[in-house]
Amino acid sequence: MSNSAIDPSYPIGKYEPQPYSATLHQTWLNDIRYLPQLLENAVLNLDEAQLLTPYRNGGWTIKQVIHHVADSHSNAMIRFKLAMTEDSPTIKPYDEKAWAELNDVHELPVNISFTLLHALHARWYSCIKVLTADELQSMSVVHPQHNKKMTLWHLLGMYAWHGKHHTAHITSLRERMGW
Repeated sequence: MSNSAIDPSYPIGKYEPQPYSATLHQTWLNDIRYLPQLLENAVLNLDEAQLLTPYRNGGWTIKQVIHHVADSHSNAMIRFKLAMTEDSPTIKPYDEKAWAELNDVHELPVNISFTLLHALHARWYSCIKVLTADELQSMSVVHPQHNKKMTLWHLLGMYAWHGKHHTAHITSLRERMGW
């Protein structure tokens, strides 16, 4: 696919659930473990004007994307811990678009969210690296907006994809802009 044919909303495509494999399990764990550094590298040497550039027409700014990932992955770790300690708990959805407009997102620099992401992902990885294939496929949460159970295997893949998805928003913008 040529760069001009890439959908700026989904530069790596949409998340596709995958059947369990040990190789994919390790890959996704590493995606969780190393996302903060990958994301931080994506914004290396960008100035404030660049951080305030939307990654696509009508999309969030790079700054909003970084803060969104911190918000989303904070919720993700809590969802994992709920599934690991309760029997298919119902999770609380949140309005990510409204969260992206809150004052902290506009006021605070992205390094605040990077600090959070580094600590959060270290804890999250430590918590989930010991889960077995059976546990990943049996432990679940209920998402009330989708009215279905989501296994930790599904969530692990979804959040591994999510981090790479938003990193690609930034890297594809940089490529298009020649930054």
